[in-house]
Amino acid sequence: MVARQELVVVTSHFMIKKKIILFISLIFTCLHTYANQDSLLKELDKVLLQKDKYTKQKIKHIDEIKKSISRNPSEQLNQYELLFEEYKTFNFDSAFVYASKIYEVAAFSKDPAKISLAKKNLGFILLSSGMFKETLDVLDNVDVGVLNDKHKTAYFTIKARCYYDLANFVNNNHYGSVYNNRGNQLADSALRYAEKDSYDHYFILGLKNLRTGNINLALNAYRNLIKRPKLGLHNYAVIASTLSYLYSFDDPGNESLNLLIKSALADARSSTKETYALFKLSDTLYKAGDTQRAYKYIKSAMQDAQYYGARHRQFEVGTLFRIIEGRQLETVENQKNLIIKYATTVTILTLVIIASIIVVIKQNKKLKLAQTSLFAANTSLQETNHILIETNNALREANKIKDEYIGYYFNINSDYIDKIDRFKKSVSQKLKSNQYDDIRIIVSKIDLKKEREDLSQSFDRVFLKLFPNFIADYNSLFKEEDQIQLQHGQLLNTELRIFALIRLGIHDNDRISKILNYSVNTIYSYKTRIKNKAIVSNHEFEKRIMEIKGD
Repeated sequence: MVARQELVVVTSHFMIKKKIILFISLIFTCLHTYANQDSLLKELDKVLLQKDKYTKQKIKHIDEIKKSISRNPSEQLNQYELLFEEYKTFNFDSAFVYASKIYEVAAFSKDPAKISLAKKNLGFILLSSGMFKETLDVLDNVDVGVLNDKHKTAYFTIKARCYYDLANFVNNNHYGSVYNNRGNQLADSALRYAEKDSYDHYFILGLKNLRTGNINLALNAYRNLIKRPKLGLHNYAVIASTLSYLYSFDDPGNESLNLLIKSALADARSSTKETYALFKLSDTLYKAGDTQRAYKYIKSAMQDAQYYGARHRQFEVGTLFRIIEGRQLETVENQKNLIIKYATTVTILTLVIIASIIVVIKQNKKLKLAQTSLFAANTSLQETNHILIETNNALREANKIKDEYIGYYFNINSDYIDKIDRFKKSVSQKLKSNQYDDIRIIVSKIDLKKEREDLSQSFDRVFLKLFPNFIADYNSLFKEEDQIQLQHGQLLNTELRIFALIRLGIHDNDRISKILNYSVNTIYSYKTRIKNKAIVSNHEFEKRIMEIKGD
């Protein structure tokens, strides 16, 4: 029995350790996946910056083919076909031109096989531009019997794709079902002529299973294709994009997104302008909340769509572009408004400081005028001396207040100007490098509530340094139950600050409200409520406040 219990304990410990190991492995797997994803996105960013270079290389290669065009019709046909292959994913108008030229040369030769191949090419490029009726008009007139098995496979594949795309376009259950069924029949025809285990065989097999909802069979077909050597950048991009879509059913975040990024990389490097991956990647990142990167990618996708020239692709990309662009502009505008609010707040604080300095200076001037009047008064020497002593005391107190508060407010002002300067430089630098997310981080760190609390604490310390007995003298104007009881660590509260400002000579409710960031009505309510609780009359209360002596 004891041995059995020991076995249970050991087994339990083993299972716990196993779960811990599995959990740690899962964490490391996730970290590796996200690190790999981030690395792929950074690689895509770099490749997109070199997109013009790849385009120029493509144009240079095309120009070299054009220079070698012969006047011999049979040689011309081969060269036109080369140019068509280069243009069919690069520029619709040029591809259509060379597809038409191929047809003209084939018609001139009166070779049925060449004419049928030319029509097949024409159907392909019309399908790429979303011209479904025209595609079917051309393909329905192809003499399939004169084509070899490879070309029959290509012909039926193009026609199947046309019906599948039509089903997507109409987005209607009845007609969509009809078009999908027709597409499946044509896919079966393509499979009959496709060489076993060939690229074409697995491509059309995967496409048909995708359309019929056999996701696992479609995955097996496309997995077979993507592992093939010498697949070529364009074919890799097509297979990776399709696999990404298939993986999204079971794995919407990781491998699906990685394949989509790899597809976009292959498209960019092959200078493919008739691309879907970058458009889909933009949509995926936008939904995930990465608006900045989504905006960058959709702009690039829009440039590709405009370069290729297919209207349906421009419309599709343009719709998403407007949505993402609107969100991006909204984000930038919000960041701009936050900066303006912060700058406005700092400016107001600066003006409050300047206004306080002006008040102190004006008080000093009034005291000097009072001193002059007292000297001129025709009173007794004792009275004059008494008045002079009081005036001198008041002057000393005012000068002390002036010295303390001018120094205090200039230090505060200097600190805020330094903060504004550092903030301005940081934001300017981020704006120049389009680091909008960094600007949002900088702005989010601004804590106006903390700044105002620090300002209040600083004011409290300086005031109590000048009037150390202010709280006790203030409390003497109330009954014991109505006296102020401050919390631990609290220097002054709102009530005390209002009358501290009055003691400094600031009597105007509007000015007090601006300094303390309250409404005028709130300040008025505070003063009324407090005076009503005092043991002296309302008129006498502020006079007694002004009589509180400094240090």
